[in-house]
Amino acid sequence: MSSTQSMGRLEERNLNTKPDETRKFDKGKLDIANIGDVSIGRFTLEPGWKWSTSVKPIVKTDSCQQHHTGYIISGRMRVRMDNGTEMECGPGDVAIIPPGHDAWVEGNEPCIGIDFTGAKTYAQR
Repeated sequence: MSSTQSMGRLEERNLNTKPDETRKFDKGKLDIANIGDVSIGRFTLEPGWKWSTSVKPIVKTDSCQQHHTGYIISGRMRVRMDNGTEMECGPGDVAIIPPGHDAWVEGNEPCIGIDFTGAKTYAQR
């Protein structure tokens, strides 16, 4: 076996200049890069964005059923699990958010972050 057969191939995508897909919804969007068998998303959520009013009408579930592993670049997001527990994330925070939650932007600044696990099917009918 040659060395090129034993190693994976290099791949890159640029979310700034050419995402593979952009999903727009009320007060937000998700730019997606599909790389290998992974989909990574950059979300931009405007002040006033709330999952239950901006995405729920698209997916038609009672709460968000995506599993997110994310990193917040700027802005703030608050998350409430179906069981009532809450957390708030801001710049530099890394979080795991299991299925069964609502979320919203806190404050007057857009919330921008990276989702490493929930982008593939987020905000799809």
